[in-house]
Amino acid sequence: MSPSAIPTSTASDQFESDLNLSLLGLGVEYPPFLVGPEALETLANRYYPPSTALKKVLSINRFTGIETRAAIGDVDHPLVNQPNAPTIKELNDLFRNEGVRLSVNACKKAIREWGGTVDEITHIISTTCTNSANPGFDHFVVKQLGIKSSVEKILLHGIGCSGGMAAMRTAAHLALGSSYRGKPARILVLACEISSVLVRSELDSINEEQKTRVGVCLFSDCASAAVISNGVGDAECSKPVYELLGWKHQIIDDTEEDLGFDVDPLGWKVVLTQRVPTLASAAVSPCFQDLAQSVPELHHDDQPPIASDFDWALHPGGSLIITGVEQAMNLTPEHLRASYEIYMKYGNSSSATIISVLNKLRESEGKEHVVACAFGPGIALEMMILRRRKETSTAANGVGQKDATSISDRDGESFYGDAVNGDGLCYVNRDAITTNDAAMENGHPARNGIAAGPFSSDADRAVLNRAPTVKDTAYTNGEYGSTSNLLIEDLD
Repeated sequence: MSPSAIPTSTASDQFESDLNLSLLGLGVEYPPFLVGPEALETLANRYYPPSTALKKVLSINRFTGIETRAAIGDVDHPLVNQPNAPTIKELNDLFRNEGVRLSVNACKKAIREWGGTVDEITHIISTTCTNSANPGFDHFVVKQLGIKSSVEKILLHGIGCSGGMAAMRTAAHLALGSSYRGKPARILVLACEISSVLVRSELDSINEEQKTRVGVCLFSDCASAAVISNGVGDAECSKPVYELLGWKHQIIDDTEEDLGFDVDPLGWKVVLTQRVPTLASAAVSPCFQDLAQSVPELHHDDQPPIASDFDWALHPGGSLIITGVEQAMNLTPEHLRASYEIYMKYGNSSSATIISVLNKLRESEGKEHVVACAFGPGIALEMMILRRRKETSTAANGVGQKDATSISDRDGESFYGDAVNGDGLCYVNRDAITTNDAAMENGHPARNGIAAGPFSSDADRAVLNRAPTVKDTAYTNGEYGSTSNLLIEDLD
């Protein structure tokens, strides 16, 4: 069996037409600092001698497509400015404080939107790959939230970037079990990661091994939470953010050495080989086809749905993973707009990212159905199909984004200038779109240099007429600017 081969589903994998599972509240908490690419270069120059490998990593760091990464501190944070990289004990102590704080705030946001109380929570499913203490961090989150100690807790580990979706899948199964017994399920799902303080450990490895390690250029900090309900005993006023229609978990065979997070005396070390974007992109199509086949409501007149019928909440593991899936599934940047926006502003926050992408996606109107997808060590592929809560669109063609002034800021993110093109599609940007910062072709504006669809072909993509920078990363035939290939192709 080839490394990208995935077993197909059978008739027994069919989901019922009405699972009555829904996400009633989402919460995302990023730390207060946003650090640009220059922060890594500053730390590297402070503590490490020049070398070929370090020069290569710093070059890659400038062209990831990430403008800023969320972090619990700035470049002068004491923990990353010691003579040596922080120890596992120091990392654990920091997570016990900062990770728990971020987690509590994310959970409070999700619970507030749901409208219930902590006394109604029946289960808690948590995940992290940046802490492994016992008791787990979820124990302390529960105490600070005031949740009764008898609530069932499950802490998932070893699943990395796919952890947020794996936690939602686990919650869905628990909720269905409660439905079978006629009992209500209000399950709090939590994912938290603090990756920024691993920077010195990664730089140590680059310096000592003289290998190109790109993980140090991608990861960031975040906590995110969701409340999943089985509908039993729900108040009539409860309105789902999304309804869960089906899910799928797969392992791509013979890929254990391609993607991981290895244990180390100084924390954890990112494992990311050149094969990951290709393996991940190739696995998405068969998994999507099997999952779509198993969800009855998606089939009309015996015609199976296609990928472009959905909005996509893709875990933004890296620019080549996003563009690889985009091309493999014949999507446009508009289908993946939430993934791009989270990636550019916050970076890859591992397991916590997917809920953040779903949260961002619901701020703009679009397709009724959504495919959520993430990859983790294994390589594991998690996929879920959701249905949005239906709302009336105010755009000319029914797919425009809500006016920025009418969207409440649930997670502290601000909306800035809007740019609306002739087809009624509205794009939100942190900076006002100008002729200098947005390429125009066939009437479609680019967002921070990333072309925002719809596009009829690759030739219709907007391309900047100057060399790309971190701020102005252009699309050319579905790729970030020509420097993007440094991310994988230039690895040792």
